[in-house]
Amino acid sequence: MTSLRVLGHAFRAWRRNIRWAKHEPETPYLADLLSGAPVCLHVGASDGRHSYVMTRVAPKAQIHAFEPSAFAFEVLKTCMAWHGISDQVTPVHAAVSDQAGEMLLVTPKKSSGRMGRAYAFLADEAPTAGDPVRPDLQDRGSEVQVTPVVTLDGYCAERGLSRVDFIRMDIEGAEQKALAGASDVIERDYPHVLVEIHPPMLEGRFGGSAVEVVEAFRARGYRMFAVNGDRLEERTTLVPDLPWKDYFFIHPSRAPRLPDGVFKARMAA
Repeated sequence: MTSLRVLGHAFRAWRRNIRWAKHEPETPYLADLLSGAPVCLHVGASDGRHSYVMTRVAPKAQIHAFEPSAFAFEVLKTCMAWHGISDQVTPVHAAVSDQAGEMLLVTPKKSSGRMGRAYAFLADEAPTAGDPVRPDLQDRGSEVQVTPVVTLDGYCAERGLSRVDFIRMDIEGAEQKALAGASDVIERDYPHVLVEIHPPMLEGRFGGSAVEVVEAFRARGYRMFAVNGDRLEERTTLVPDLPWKDYFFIHPSRAPRLPDGVFKARMAA
């Protein structure tokens, strides 16, 4: 039986979606990326707001939505059912990394005492009591749960996904490992990618580097874009001094198939 807490969170997400409210500034640009019947991987799906938007801009889209939190996974399923898009969105209760198995999902408790579900991250070990849970957040401890982990390459092979058009990734510092586990898919399909890059978490919790994330795309010929105010700008480096930021990566080989819009115009320049 679905708990009242899950229903409450799902209702707020459902209402926000139908009002088109509180979406990230990158959301309107999805219409310039997706058309037809794209296959999309939504990694770190939370309540599914980006999955919902994908179905609005590409009504025939098929989305595989990965969410490691047991609570958020129930919210995701409930919200997608209320939107009537369960036939388009396949919820997957798993985190994504470079190796399949199990890891811990650490959810910080905010200084207010509320759970910081948007700040949950993967870890091999539970944080030491008394130490800061994240380098970019004041917290009052954390909750820890075991979560299954998959690689995108392995998942796509198992499901027989012969094409991936778009990857949305927001996973609090695990992006370098998750992208390493998707190298076959990326090199096969050159999908469009929208990834939130977290320099402090990449370095502080995963031993990675935001610069290496960018260079992994640029070495494959991708071009990088970021929303700056009300415009989309092309970049070759990260926006400095930010704890996190969303970036689009578009490969020139996919440019002719883009729908008419800002990305197609920029890629032709």
